[in-house]
Amino acid sequence: MGALTAGRAALICAALGILLLPWHGLERGLAELSAWPGGTAAPLVLLLLDGSRWWLWPVALLLGLAALPLLRGQAAGTVLTLAGAGILAWVALMGQAIGLRGLEWGWLAPLLGGAPAQPSLGWGALLVLVGAVGLLSAGLAARGAFGADAFIAFLVTGSAALLVLFVFAPLATILTAAIYDGDRFAPDALAARLTAPEAWSLACLATHQGCGVVWNTLLLASLTGVISTAIGLFFALLAVRGGMRRSASVFRAMSILPLITPPFVVAMALIVLFGRTGIVTTAMWDWFDIPRSRWIYGLPGVLLAQVLAQAPIAFLLLDGALRAISPSLEEAASTMGARRMQVFRTVTWPLLKPALAAAFLLGFVESLADFGNPLVLGGDFDVLSTRIFFAIAGARHDPGRAAALALLLLALTFGAFALQAWWLGKRRYTTVTGKGDSGLPAPLPRGLKLGASLVVWPWMVFTALVYGIILVGGFVHDIGRGDMSFTWRHIITAFEVEMEGGMAFRGAAWDSLFTTIQVAAIAAPFTAGLGILLAWLISRQDFRGRRTLEFATMLSFAIPGTVVGVSYVMAFNVPPIELTGTALILILCFVFRNLPVGVRGGIAALAQIDRSLDEASATMGASALATLRRVVLPLLRPAIVTALAYSFIQAMTAVSAVIFLVSAQHNLATVYIVGRVEAGEMALAIAYSTVLIVVMLAVVLGIEKLVGRAQIGRRAPATPAAAPVRAGA
Repeated sequence: MGALTAGRAALICAALGILLLPWHGLERGLAELSAWPGGTAAPLVLLLLDGSRWWLWPVALLLGLAALPLLRGQAAGTVLTLAGAGILAWVALMGQAIGLRGLEWGWLAPLLGGAPAQPSLGWGALLVLVGAVGLLSAGLAARGAFGADAFIAFLVTGSAALLVLFVFAPLATILTAAIYDGDRFAPDALAARLTAPEAWSLACLATHQGCGVVWNTLLLASLTGVISTAIGLFFALLAVRGGMRRSASVFRAMSILPLITPPFVVAMALIVLFGRTGIVTTAMWDWFDIPRSRWIYGLPGVLLAQVLAQAPIAFLLLDGALRAISPSLEEAASTMGARRMQVFRTVTWPLLKPALAAAFLLGFVESLADFGNPLVLGGDFDVLSTRIFFAIAGARHDPGRAAALALLLLALTFGAFALQAWWLGKRRYTTVTGKGDSGLPAPLPRGLKLGASLVVWPWMVFTALVYGIILVGGFVHDIGRGDMSFTWRHIITAFEVEMEGGMAFRGAAWDSLFTTIQVAAIAAPFTAGLGILLAWLISRQDFRGRRTLEFATMLSFAIPGTVVGVSYVMAFNVPPIELTGTALILILCFVFRNLPVGVRGGIAALAQIDRSLDEASATMGASALATLRRVVLPLLRPAIVTALAYSFIQAMTAVSAVIFLVSAQHNLATVYIVGRVEAGEMALAIAYSTVLIVVMLAVVLGIEKLVGRAQIGRRAPATPAAAPVRAGA
């Protein structure tokens, strides 16, 4: 796309925003449009003419400056760049400086005087900002940046603006809140919060008091990472090297369960089994006189729930890594006389190092971010995620303390990524090359196979028991107290439908389910689309700042959900962008929270597509947009569909981030279930969870049926030929 065409399109977009659409947000919705073009629905041009928004005159002047060369048919790169960047900077500056209380920055009083209150920005401001990004992109392209392609320039600058707005700005808001004590700038308050005894106390080593939440969080995350990685490794070894082909399909089916299960549902099942009046606890009391206890509440229970959720994910990672190891290396070691255990120890194990590190890191980070399980099972064992929640939602509302704890949680997450990078170093682990590979994987040593079996099969039985409780619990009267008689009562309470005079959804859970499905269905295409576009930019385009853009896209993966939720509440609760209480803030949270998966999936898929296809399209005169639409996107269909499925499922099961963002009008299924657990309605919560699991299982199986799974063919082990049968034998 040419810079001139792009500049004119951006100019039209910005002009529509200034001349026609309301500049400020509509507090009462579309009903306020009845006052257009005056009142609260007034466009910026009228607000400028009546003098009520005189400080925004630079926006109109910069737009006029950009219009002069464009109307003469010239794409003046410097003018367009300055105009676009100037509009973006000025709107952002004035939005922060002037809020609902008038002038927020007192040091600007000599310049702005007594500015009146300024509500949040609306659709008109959005169009102006989009137009400003377009002008900036066209100007950069006209100056030769991004290969002089305005389409590429717009994608890069637009993506960067979105990441700054919905990833970096909320994090900066947390940092700002942490260094303020009320309205007073107080760096000493940040130091006091970061070093408070509630975070770092070691009283548990000498007394019966608990340790600080940082040590609790680190202990829980480390144990979860190690145990889930070990269990996942045992499963992968049996599936790939244990000669259990039929069992491998069972293992893989088990790995789907954590993906489609809300994160705290396993905790509810554990309470039903091991709570003070649980099934197993009661049986132990009746049969063996073992006293009832509350051991499940605290570190043991939370750890067990997290390992149940993370071990299957570790299995998926390690299963793929084991299958990717070139068997020729192991065959070479065996040919040189090495025993099975020696081959495993010297060849297989070192090559698994990156996958082991990835599995541990994932378990560690997910444990840090987990909110549901510690909330349900934590008891007196506090971790950072729950302490942050109660700092915001508890009786003692303290946003500054919540922000400081969120910074500690973020530091732990970044520290885990840094340790993984240091541990792996710069070694190479490549085993698959362009040469043919038809080797056979080395069989598992007998001792290791026996040890893995002793772990895997009991764990499989335990996992089946836990998920069986989830599936059964919603269809019995009170599974927590042993009343196992069948009933539809809980399902009817949640999902009652009346057919008199038309279909009416009377169940208590319908509103939250419909809202969840709608929000997830809207967020998933945006997540997949933006992720694939960013992957294409990072993999196929060369421009300054490409690595920075890649880092920015992956940053949200390293941010725990609790931190994301707190940051969004603080950033978008007041003007200039006021989104709290709307469905839009939920959609944006899901899009940028799940964006890294779409990006990494797109990069992995593009790595399998030869660049020569792009180059051939460009040689024949196709633009970057045409190449993307006609060549790249059709080949990325599996990656796009997978990103859609993952984004949808994550939005259906998320709780840690969105529990801060829901409202009475826009409640979500997971938050509704948490509320039922806190109210003691365990059976209703389990029934609702069962319905969610069934819905998401149908989505996953449908996606797998639609896309399929790629497999690498290797020769099968030779079977001895049957001996010829002689006549008369």
